[in-house]
Amino acid sequence: MYAAAIGFVLIVVFVPLPSLTLKGKGAVRGAMAPAEKGASSIWQRLTETAAAIRGIGGAVEKNRELSHELVRVQAELNRLRDIEADNLRLRRALDFHQASPHQMIPCDVVSRNISGWWNTVRLGKGARNGIRENRAVISPDGLVGRTTEVTPLTSDVLLVSDPACRVSAKLARANVFGLVRGTGSNLRGEPQARMEFINKDAEIRIGDEVVTSGLSTAGGAFPKGVHIGYIEKIYKDDSGLFQYAEVIPRATVGLLDYVFVVSEAKEAGK
Repeated sequence: MYAAAIGFVLIVVFVPLPSLTLKGKGAVRGAMAPAEKGASSIWQRLTETAAAIRGIGGAVEKNRELSHELVRVQAELNRLRDIEADNLRLRRALDFHQASPHQMIPCDVVSRNISGWWNTVRLGKGARNGIRENRAVISPDGLVGRTTEVTPLTSDVLLVSDPACRVSAKLARANVFGLVRGTGSNLRGEPQARMEFINKDAEIRIGDEVVTSGLSTAGGAFPKGVHIGYIEKIYKDDSGLFQYAEVIPRATVGLLDYVFVVSEAKEAGK
């Protein structure tokens, strides 16, 4: 029964028998139209699904490329920031050198030892560049220390924070004198110093600026008025005759990659 019907339909649709009218063929094809439409829709969906799958694979690859590009751009941005920071530091050092009343020799810091027992750095210039022992070493942030051992090509610098370093100092706002001596580093690794032998009756305050007095000490003479640091804490000496205060040597805390050795100090006003 069904086979006969299917055979009839195929004959009507695909066999151009003159006996069949166009009206009959149209009726049969009209009956098959929903099935053809459904098959076409399914095929289209399959095609779209395959395209979507291919698209997902492309998106993964695209994300990988974008990630690589982001890393490259970030590295380039960091490099440019470093260059900008170096330029700012060099410009600041140049301005400091030009404004300073002292004759100075610019030097690169080639090595550091600011932990443990010693607080020293080594400079990449020495006697051949005119550097001598017991010369003040300063930076735009203030006093760094003084030269100790000098070879033809290098110079060692004893930092203000080293216990062996002594600097005659005073408060910038008043004629209150004392002696700044290094006390090493605190538990956070920050260099420290102490201003000692301050008159017990002298008025000193937290935040007072400490500068070099220009007076000679056993460690040599430092130019007058060079910034050392600020008063952090104040104590009474056990003898009751003096006060002493903790000082953070600013130039040692933020030590730069380059410093200046004072080759000749000029008196203020000259």
